Amino acid sequence: MTSWSYRAAGLVLLAGLMATSFGKTASDARQEAVREVQELLQRKELAAAEKRLGEALKEFPRDAALHDLYGVVEAERADYRAAEAAFLKAIELDPLLAGAYLNLGHLYQERRGVDPGADAKALAIYQRLLKFDPGNAEAHYQAALLLERRRAFQESLDHLAALPAAGQQAAQALSLRCADLTGLGQRAAAGRVARQLLDSPDLTELDVTTILPVIEAAREEDLEQQLLEGAVRRHVAGFNLLEALGRLYERRGRWEAARASLEEAARTRPNSVEVLMELARVAEKQNDHRGALGYLAHARDLDPQNAAVHFWFGLVSAEENLLEEAYRSMKRAVSLAPDNADYNYALGMLARERAEPREALPYFEKYCALRPRDPRGWLQLGITHFYGHQDEAAEKELRRAAPYRQTAAGAHFFLGRIANQEGQFSKALLELRQALAADPHYADPYAEEGIIYMKQKDYAAAERALLRALAIDPDHYAANLNLMMLYERTGDPRAGEQRKRFEAVQTKRAERAKLSLRTIEVVR
Repeated sequence: MTSWSYRAAGLVLLAGLMATSFGKTASDARQEAVREVQELLQRKELAAAEKRLGEALKEFPRDAALHDLYGVVEAERADYRAAEAAFLKAIELDPLLAGAYLNLGHLYQERRGVDPGADAKALAIYQRLLKFDPGNAEAHYQAALLLERRRAFQESLDHLAALPAAGQQAAQALSLRCADLTGLGQRAAAGRVARQLLDSPDLTELDVTTILPVIEAAREEDLEQQLLEGAVRRHVAGFNLLEALGRLYERRGRWEAARASLEEAARTRPNSVEVLMELARVAEKQNDHRGALGYLAHARDLDPQNAAVHFWFGLVSAEENLLEEAYRSMKRAVSLAPDNADYNYALGMLARERAEPREALPYFEKYCALRPRDPRGWLQLGITHFYGHQDEAAEKELRRAAPYRQTAAGAHFFLGRIANQEGQFSKALLELRQALAADPHYADPYAEEGIIYMKQKDYAAAERALLRALAIDPDHYAANLNLMMLYERTGDPRAGEQRKRFEAVQTKRAERAKLSLRTIEVVR
């Protein structure tokens, strides 16, 4: 086994070279050159090492070990093609030079992020090595790792079984065995190996991190929690595992535990915007809007060009009725990502609540352009035209939205309001009934019906409609107002009580409007 100690990540090519056999006929000069190059590599003096190798190769041009060393130098210089060529040359000159195979295999593994075929090439190299050196522990481990990545779990286990007894008990081997057993559905065996892994004296964070994808894919959350919590107890959990544990707790609905773990992750990496946003999500699930705003404000300070942070800050501010804060934040999100449909939609909704509703038009128009088949865009565009007193344009968009289930109720309600304003009461009532057919728990159409019946002096029908609206929404402003007016007009003894009720609703509405204009100072 080489001093890589099985570790595929963090390539250390020089260590692999140390296991190379230089042959009994090597001259003293050649051995001195090898020693000098190794020392230069250890000191990271790459230029000097390359120069010394050049001199040695002139004297020993067919020396496999020197070509292997040259590959190490080029790998350290991040010249992938030159390093690959040097290792292949070394193997060509000495097909039994195990160190060159290991170096080339590690080089391929380092390239897996940019070369889709890197893992396959690495596996082929390790398999070639094992044909003439079947006991090579490093090659068996690396082959097992690569086979686990391609979900060939039984083949991976076979290679692990070929390791020496001590090697099989190493944390890296136990980690890989746990993943293979999980992938094969052997839950009990995987749990036993997980306990062995967590008791291993050489356990590292990487031993848990590398196998999480297999465990997550198998949806073995109990095993995942066992490993993550065990890593925390062993004090080997850094940012990655703390974040993973927080996300696991979140998936399992354990909000307090999720928040505590993510807070710990944030302490280890204070500039992680992603973790701050995850913390905001958890805080939202706890209905802690202020806490969410604190995390998002910190994220916004760290990454002021992140449109998603501004968008989410706007959404949470709106939930807190901080409409001015929400508007400003959402406007910033749209300025940073003008072609994001969701951002435009949200800004349109906020802009329409301001003094000039038509300010929202360009945002809904942009949404419709970005998502031309979504009837919600037509509905909101129609509503915005309605509030901007552009009834003809409003009716056109509302008619487009009316046939769709998700927008039918709103579209028919506003079409009913337009008909009511035009004095077409029969048409208005028909539209409102279609709105209620689409959504029987929609208070607004009942309130509008009450207004129409009052205009027609059908006070009994008006009262029934208004009371039905208030049964759905006791604080409905228009229903409370018109019921008060109805009682006063008809001399109903309940008029005084209804006036008090309306005044309370009016006060509450005014307070909400006042609060919506305030700003918030968040605690980071």
